[in-house]
Amino acid sequence: MMLAVTFLVLGFILLIYSASRFVEGSAVVARYLGMPPLLIGMVVVGFGTSSPELVVSVTAAANGNSTLALGNAFGSNIANIALIIGLVALINPIIVRSEVIKKELPILFGITMLVGWLISDNQLSRFDACYLLVAFILVILWSIFQGMRNPQDQIANDLKNELNNNIISIKKAIMWLVIGLILLIAASRMLVYGAVYIAQGLGISDLVIGLTVVAIGTSLPELASSLVAIKKGENDMALGNIIGSNLFNTLAVIGLAALVQPMEITPEVISRDWTLMMALTLSLLILGIGIKKQGRINRFEGALLLITFFIYTTYLYYASF
Repeated sequence: MMLAVTFLVLGFILLIYSASRFVEGSAVVARYLGMPPLLIGMVVVGFGTSSPELVVSVTAAANGNSTLALGNAFGSNIANIALIIGLVALINPIIVRSEVIKKELPILFGITMLVGWLISDNQLSRFDACYLLVAFILVILWSIFQGMRNPQDQIANDLKNELNNNIISIKKAIMWLVIGLILLIAASRMLVYGAVYIAQGLGISDLVIGLTVVAIGTSLPELASSLVAIKKGENDMALGNIIGSNLFNTLAVIGLAALVQPMEITPEVISRDWTLMMALTLSLLILGIGIKKQGRINRFEGALLLITFFIYTTYLYYASF
């Protein structure tokens, strides 16, 4: 058991470090290739911070632990909104200025409803996975269109300042990209091994471990990037990271994992986990767009999100025994 715990902890540490290097290298390489800042923010950074979820879930599915893969994706989405957005808003209220984010929020809600429809028959087949991956391609194309159409969006301006303050050579950026990817794969293998062994030893299901320990661990890059962004007053960047991450988790992470290993969906995943994920996404949509007022998430609303996360996590803990 101690070896499994060691692998889990080292896997988390290595995952955070490698994800940071991978995203940094990817963003700088994209800038050297002439990619618009908004597109870098929406695709490279927003999706790149979910690279731990992708590698961990695909690795878990390839090892026959598909419920761990699904739990990681759903749990990360829940943690991103309830834990990370809740914590960030509690520290500093989030004001939504980006028009692109206001367009992304309804898309995220629609995607969440789509995955709910696909799992309503208690399974996620390879055919269902293709639906998700096609939707992911469409989101990428939409992101490219938005990046070309809205070069002066608030997210673009925030990221442009970040890139200007982070001047590294193309060779170093490529080095960090490659090293980050290699370490991501190694860290994910350590993490999956440790999580599965601990779950088996404690008699906890792979799903619950995926929804809690693994999900929180793989969401740490989003937490770090969002806290840094909010500290610099880049509210839209903080929220944009979460939206991009949740889109990536729902479409690419679940889609690729199900393509590798089709999933049997237990009833509680739909009634408990997906329902909470959908409710949180709807609340984020309402708060982010704003009803006849400026979209914002204040400290009280952030506190409610955090309370929701801790109640959910506590319930999972006691329900697992």
